[in-house]
Amino acid sequence: MTSDQEKNLFLQAQAYQQQMQGLLMQKETLNMQTVELKRALDEIEKSTETDVYKIAGTIIIKAPKAAVKKELTDRKEGIEAMVKALDTNEKKIKAKITNLKDKFSKEDGKAAEED
Repeated sequence: MTSDQEKNLFLQAQAYQQQMQGLLMQKETLNMQTVELKRALDEIEKSTETDVYKIAGTIIIKAPKAAVKKELTDRKEGIEAMVKALDTNEKKIKAKITNLKDKFSKEDGKAAEED
């Protein structure tokens, strides 16, 4: 393998590593949002009131409990779908990184045999 090819593989590995870091940060943010939504849904379930308060922009408004519950549930499901998509992307990137590691290992083995 030429020096240019090695450099290209190394740059690809760096790019995949950066993608993985960004993906994991997104995933962590989404997981924290899911936890917050679950807590909110739990509190709504505990409430005996028919109306609850929610934040809408810069104000707090009174809204029907059922409507807020549905809104939070829909948002939670949307976030869970995004996490699943990120999981899929994570697996693909891990496979690409593994593939690059294998290429490096093979080249290291060849270089050791030549020495």
